[in-house]
Amino acid sequence: MTYNWQQKDWTKFSYDINKLEDKLYTFIEKSGRISGILKAMTREDHVQAMINIMVSEAIKTSEIEGEYLSRIDVLSSIRNNLGLNVNPEYIKDKNAEGMATLITDVQNSYAEKLTKEKLFDWHKMIFPTASNIHVGRWRVHEDPMQVVSGRIDKPVVHFEAPPSKQVSLEMDNFIFWFNETAPNGAKMIKHAAIRCAISHLYFETIHPFEDGNGRIGRSIAEKALSQSIGYPLLLSLSATIEGNKQAYYNALKEGQSSNEITGWLEYFIDVILKAQDEAESLIDFTLKKVKLFDRYESQLNDRQLKAVKRMLKEGPKGFEGGMTAKKYMRISQTSKPTATRDLQKLVDLQIFKVEGDGRSTSYHINF
Repeated sequence: MTYNWQQKDWTKFSYDINKLEDKLYTFIEKSGRISGILKAMTREDHVQAMINIMVSEAIKTSEIEGEYLSRIDVLSSIRNNLGLNVNPEYIKDKNAEGMATLITDVQNSYAEKLTKEKLFDWHKMIFPTASNIHVGRWRVHEDPMQVVSGRIDKPVVHFEAPPSKQVSLEMDNFIFWFNETAPNGAKMIKHAAIRCAISHLYFETIHPFEDGNGRIGRSIAEKALSQSIGYPLLLSLSATIEGNKQAYYNALKEGQSSNEITGWLEYFIDVILKAQDEAESLIDFTLKKVKLFDRYESQLNDRQLKAVKRMLKEGPKGFEGGMTAKKYMRISQTSKPTATRDLQKLVDLQIFKVEGDGRSTSYHINF
C-alpha cells in the first residue's frame, strides 16, 4: 500500500468544496449560537462552562489512548491552573495534572504561532513521569513507526509513518504550513473547520513523537479551530471521537491513503458539528446547575450540599449508578438514619428523583 506521504502530491491536499458547503454553513451557524449563549452568561457561569468542557476534553483524549484519569484530579488541576483555588489543591495523579496543564495551555495560547518548542512542551506535559520514551523531542528510532492491531505474531499494519530521519524536515514544513494558513497568514485557509481537519490529518500522518501523537494532534486541531474563529472555542473534539473510535480510525486510514481528502473532511467536520452539540449540552448543564443552587442552597444542610456538589462534579451524568444511601453516608460522614432523612428531603424538594426500590434504590439529579 502507498501512503499519502509517499505520493508525489504529498501536502498538496485537494478536496471538493461543493460537498462540504452545507456542513461549513452549519458550523458557522452553530458557532454563532454558542457564542451568543456564552455572551449572555455571567462571567462566573462562563468560567464554569469552560471548566466542564476542558475537563471533558482532558479525560476523553486520554481515554482514546486507553488511559483513564481521575476526574477529580483533572478538575482540581484545571482550577489550579486558572487560579481559581485560593490555596492550590494537591494533585495525586500526575498524569491527570499534566493533561490538565496541556488543555489549559491550548486554551491560553491559542492565538500564538505554533513552534517546535511549544510542541515539545506539550509532549512533556502529557508524560510528566515517563522513563521508557524520549520526551520533548522528535522520535529518532530506526524501526518503522507503525499503527498496528491484531496478534503479536500476525500484526495487521494500518499505517506506516515517514521514517524518523525525515521527521525533523516534515515537522518544519508542517509548522510553517500551520502558521501560513492561520488568519492573516500568506496562505490563509478561509474555513476554520477545513483548516482544523487538515491540520489533524497532516500531523497524525507525520506521527513525530514516540508516543502521545493522538493527544497532541487533537490539541493542534482545537488550536487551529480557535485561531481561525478568533477566540477559544469551547468544545471537546475528543469526547465526540471517543464515542466512536472505530469510525475515527477508519476515516484516518482512508485519509492517509490519498491527498484527495474530501472523505476525511466530511468525517471530521461532522465530528466538529457533533462536538458543538455536546458543548451546548454541557453549557446547558452548567446553567441548570447554577439555577439549582440559586433556588435551593439556603434550604439544604451542609451534608446535603456536600453530597450534591460532589455528585455534580462528575458532570451531566452524575455518579455511575446514581447516589445511594451508602455513597451518601460515606461522602457526608453520617449515619444511615440521617442519610435516609437527608435523601428524602432532597426527593421532596425535587432535587433528586428516585429510581428502583429496596436495595436497588438510587437517586439522580432531577434537572
